Amino acid sequence: MREFTHSHSPTPEIMVSSISGKLVFLLVLAINSLLCIPHLAHSSTCTNPPIIFNFGDSNSDTGGLLAGLGIPIRFPNGRAFFRRSTGRLSDGRLLIDFLWSTTLPRNVPFALHVQVMQFKHFKDLSAELASTGVNGLVSYDKFRDALYMIDIGQNDIADSFAHGLSYAQVVKKIPSVLAEIKNAIEEIHDQGGRKFWVHNTGPLGCLPQKLALAQNISQNLDSVGCISSYNAAAKLFNEGLLHMCTELRSEIKDASIVYVDVFSIKFDLIANSTSYGFSNPVTACCGAGGPPYNYERRVGCGYPGYQVCDEGSRFVSWDGVHYTEAANSVIASKILSTDYSTPPLAFDFFCQ
Repeated sequence: MREFTHSHSPTPEIMVSSISGKLVFLLVLAINSLLCIPHLAHSSTCTNPPIIFNFGDSNSDTGGLLAGLGIPIRFPNGRAFFRRSTGRLSDGRLLIDFLWSTTLPRNVPFALHVQVMQFKHFKDLSAELASTGVNGLVSYDKFRDALYMIDIGQNDIADSFAHGLSYAQVVKKIPSVLAEIKNAIEEIHDQGGRKFWVHNTGPLGCLPQKLALAQNISQNLDSVGCISSYNAAAKLFNEGLLHMCTELRSEIKDASIVYVDVFSIKFDLIANSTSYGFSNPVTACCGAGGPPYNYERRVGCGYPGYQVCDEGSRFVSWDGVHYTEAANSVIASKILSTDYSTPPLAFDFFCQ
């Protein structure tokens, strides 16, 4: 394992000033479009990649935490690709960046139903501004052709454990979370959406943050070193999500709903990290405290006291919760292989 090094002064950050809500929202969207960079993971035959409306948590947050709440995401976040912090909680690109599409709207860190309301507002606002001659907005027909990506649920399970709920109590909460996701998909469908890409949740029991903060876990670790009960709850959630997607396909027959098993991809990456060229799969690259997890609650990546692995190190976890660009690249390639998709529709299917 390479030595952790202390950071230098952070690079300047983009700050959004306090102006009218509509203008801030559109400015956020415009900046986001500029930050999506082409990469090898996109389909070679997809000459017109779809617009993606992403509804998710911080795993797919391209800047909403900063734009929505003003919480600074400091350097060395972004160091591997952008060479500065862009609001992403990673050293570089996220999974969604590797899809080479415009990503609208930025998923501000609010509940799923709030994100859906934001989407509806954006759709109406697009039509309103287009009628006044504003160019470059998403036209109404494009909303039907767009790909709606759902990547949410990890925080619901993780926060339940963090608040001291037992495994049985966490499991009891899963149906209500699934109901929220189903309602969101149905509401987006009512708004014209017809193409859905639903990611299940990852192995949260393998996150360095959870391993560092959980109490009395020595008897609750699997052979990989992950918290068994956390991953078991994630698997139950994922089984319910798969069943929900199957039900929705029979209920809304004019929609394409693809379920993607991200859990298996991420767990394989962690369990077989050396075969992918990674080391220390449950150690955060950027954090505090050093091995085994390099995570301390009071010292976030980029804040005083943090330490970060050498640039070029092959770590799976960036900050104890989110993945590195190198890990996201592997995950994106496996997702696009369709080997983990039900039904196994290629990304080309979603091209415009």
